[in-house]
Amino acid sequence: MKLKLNGDTAEFQDGLTVAGLLENLKIEPGRVAVEVNMEIVKKQDYQKVVVKQGDSIEIVNFVGGG
Repeated sequence: MKLKLNGDTAEFQDGLTVAGLLENLKIEPGRVAVEVNMEIVKKQDYQKVVVKQGDSIEIVNFVGGG
């Protein structure tokens, strides 16, 4: 399936959850915020929310600084 990922088109297998997508991208779920079609997904829902063809996904990394 094709998704819009952080503004770029990307292709992934069908039926992925948000958790599966992060795993595919080798991203640690605890260090990011995920938005699907302009709605923030709660971390406890990463295993439940299935991404679909054409979805727009934004993944934001938290960066420490000071």
